[in-house]
Amino acid sequence: MPKFGKKSKQRLKGLDPRLIEVLDELIKIMDVTIIEGLRSEETQYKYFLDKSSKLDGTKKKSKHQTGHAVDLAPYPVKWQETKRFYYMGGMIKGIAKELGINIRWGGDWDSDGEISDQTFMDLVHIEVKD
Repeated sequence: MPKFGKKSKQRLKGLDPRLIEVLDELIKIMDVTIIEGLRSEETQYKYFLDKSSKLDGTKKKSKHQTGHAVDLAPYPVKWQETKRFYYMGGMIKGIAKELGINIRWGGDWDSDGEISDQTFMDLVHIEVKD
């Protein structure tokens, strides 16, 4: 059975317990690595400048800065194999629904089940929707 490695466990610290609950169920059935959890204002601003994020982290905070978002990838990470990321996104959405946790995945921002209408793909991102 897959389990989180040391780095992934460290990156889970400070995250919303609802995200951790979803991820704890996911790791039981799919091997994933946590790329990033909590994010500093400086890092968020860098991502904004790089156009990796739409939020600058100063005027408007990212959910990463508050522990309400996490970036993860199927392990081993193979960036070109995007089908694995879509599979992971579907698994996460299904697990969250079963747990009664409202989340949003960066492959379907509007949560309508249509992925072709997205203008900003962030297949590694999940966040708690309140």
